[in-house]
Amino acid sequence: MKEKQKFENTPMFSKQDLIHLIWPLLLEQFLSVSMGMADTLMVAGVGEAAVSSVSLVDSLNILIIQILSALATGGAVVSSQYLGHKDLKRAKKSSAQLYCVLGISTVTVMLLVMICSRMILRLVFGRIEDDVMSFAQIYFFISAASYPFMGFYNAGAALFRAQGDSKVSMRASLVMNIINICGNALFIYGFHMGVLGAALATLLGRVFAAVWVTLRHQKSDNPLRIDSFAELHPDGSLIKRILSIGIPSGLENGMFQIGKLCVSSLTSSLGTAAIAANAVANTISGIANIPGSTMSLSMIPVVGRCLGAGEKKQAKYYARLLTGIAMAGIATSNIIICLLIPWISTLFNLSPEATKMCITVVRWFNLFSIFFWTTSFTLPNALRSGGDAKFTMTVSIISMWLFRVILSYFFVLKLDMGLTGVWFGMFIDWICRSLCFGVRFLSGKWTEHKVI
Repeated sequence: MKEKQKFENTPMFSKQDLIHLIWPLLLEQFLSVSMGMADTLMVAGVGEAAVSSVSLVDSLNILIIQILSALATGGAVVSSQYLGHKDLKRAKKSSAQLYCVLGISTVTVMLLVMICSRMILRLVFGRIEDDVMSFAQIYFFISAASYPFMGFYNAGAALFRAQGDSKVSMRASLVMNIINICGNALFIYGFHMGVLGAALATLLGRVFAAVWVTLRHQKSDNPLRIDSFAELHPDGSLIKRILSIGIPSGLENGMFQIGKLCVSSLTSSLGTAAIAANAVANTISGIANIPGSTMSLSMIPVVGRCLGAGEKKQAKYYARLLTGIAMAGIATSNIIICLLIPWISTLFNLSPEATKMCITVVRWFNLFSIFFWTTSFTLPNALRSGGDAKFTMTVSIISMWLFRVILSYFFVLKLDMGLTGVWFGMFIDWICRSLCFGVRFLSGKWTEHKVI
């Protein structure tokens, strides 16, 4: 009864609806992070060069996958708004167009990386130790084969979430994680394949996830299923709507990751111990951010459907609610990790020098994350759901390059802060983003865009 008093119309999402959406996403995010952690832990047994190579390549993989998954975000926003508008025909058509766009783009990128893998690694990371380069080239080549599968998985997962069903992608992530861990154990410890084994295990897991989610999407009871190949024929109007969100988000993600690669190049100049410490710290920080990442994914279907139905007041209310939940969750997870990091770091077989660096940067991360991560990365998804992707792109790119990249080089090269300087550049970037996105959200301008 209290909920109904907040809005003129019936609330679009009950407490039970939100729980059904959020808890599978929470588990999925945990599984996704643990998959990367399993790779790092198991590869750690091969040596610091192997850990360093996986870390460097993963920074490239994240760049490529996030650019492509931004297209899935665009498709999810469009489908969510059509579903909120109760236009099932256009929602269905937009889902087919999303598969079309992702299929073409992921295959193109896969072929490019396979042909130019060594050249790309040299261009991005410059001169790195020979054993690290050898491992990195193997891992990058095998990773490229998984891009199309990740594209189809992201498309299907985003479309299920748009319908309020997050259990499908959660189950796929669960089995993908099991395949990855079992594959790591078999290939790394059983067949002694090292980095190649870790890459193959990840590939197998992603192939399964893509096939399973796609088959589920094609079930007869799914209102967004693709009935015929004719529906995959490009539709300029719908593709334009998807790309109006996807391209700014892709550019934002791309420039963000390119900036991180510039910083990774700086980190690689600090030596193998710094690279390994940075890799482990990134893995651990990913665990701390799980509550925020979960709410970020929840924002798209919830806020998107509210705006598609013309319920701006509800969109703002649910955006504030999900942001508040994210902040509480991130505070809890970071406090726990801050207390446990001396023990957690021992699991990764790091040298004493790398262990010390890892503990230092993670504890600084815990402090800044509690106050600034949610408003930097969860809140802007509410803006994107309203079609305000150009604003988030502009703020993110400027803040990334002005603060994270330039300040990192200043802190490391001029102030001699080492790995800690790299992370402090990131923290200042968060503060800038938080201020800009907070002001934009409070202004309400993000609800005035026309997506459909």
